[in-house]
Amino acid sequence: MDPNKRKPDIIKAEIVAESRLFKVESLHLKFSNGEERVFERMRGGNRGAVMVVPMLDADTLLLIREYAAGTHSYELGFPKGLIDPGEDALTAGNRELMEEAGFGANSLIPLKQVSLAPGYFASKMDILLARDLFPEQRVGDEPEPLEVIPWPLNRIDALLEREDFTESRSISALLLTIKWLAEQEK
Repeated sequence: MDPNKRKPDIIKAEIVAESRLFKVESLHLKFSNGEERVFERMRGGNRGAVMVVPMLDADTLLLIREYAAGTHSYELGFPKGLIDPGEDALTAGNRELMEEAGFGANSLIPLKQVSLAPGYFASKMDILLARDLFPEQRVGDEPEPLEVIPWPLNRIDALLEREDFTESRSISALLLTIKWLAEQEK
């Protein structure tokens, strides 16, 4: 793709629906070839979010089981949450780890910033690897205590086969962690 390709011109932008969490924006766009289209996208607060892959030790990940309203089920995944005003991704990641898993990390390693459905959302999530953990529990915004589940690295295939480990960001975070760990062994 041509890195100099011009973005479409926004002819009109308007909020067409709004909830407590989201705003739906209608965009009337004109592309460089003259074509016009109307797209809709979800506008968030642009605060960003974090997901943390905690390693209890060299051979064990920590997962949490948390209620997922979108699927009305309990899902296994990694601690995650929004970046609060005044926080950077590392500070937010450590706070979320303390609130959701009961640990802090002496070492937080940025793995990658990812997007979720960029055709519809502008939000970004920083995926972090947490190492050298220490017990530290903080009160978060969860409506019920989260179950923390140690998971051995040598059972990753079994984790990927589970019906309650389906969130694409958690799967991405897991694969990025495995890649990072393999690079460290070289």
